Amino acid sequence: MTESMSLNSRVCSIFQQIRAAIVQVIEWNKNIRSSEDYYVSSDGMKVLAASCMLIEAIGEGIKRIDDITQSKLLIERPDIPWADVIGIRNHIAHGYFDIDGDIVFDVVKNNLDDLLVAVDYFIEKYRKFE
Repeated sequence: MTESMSLNSRVCSIFQQIRAAIVQVIEWNKNIRSSEDYYVSSDGMKVLAASCMLIEAIGEGIKRIDDITQSKLLIERPDIPWADVIGIRNHIAHGYFDIDGDIVFDVVKNNLDDLLVAVDYFIEKYRKFE
């Protein structure tokens, strides 16, 4: 296996993990109608905490891909605010007790579908190299 093929396979694998995380967060939040739903029950708090964990993992995965590809890949999809994806990861990782349910709710309900489309685009692109 050449180094390029190995790198492409690694990037595709990370995108597949990101995809799985996005799908899981969407599923976990399907019954959440507002950010208040996170706070009214222990189950809601668990959904918030688990969603934060996967949103953090998604941001970390994007950061790793950007590092691996030397910032040359994600620019193919300028419709996604990649810096914000990484930024929310940093906010969650370094300020967990400052997590705002409104922000998490907004990300889940308004950003993950577009991110999933972009991730699927890259998975399809990189499957050609496997």
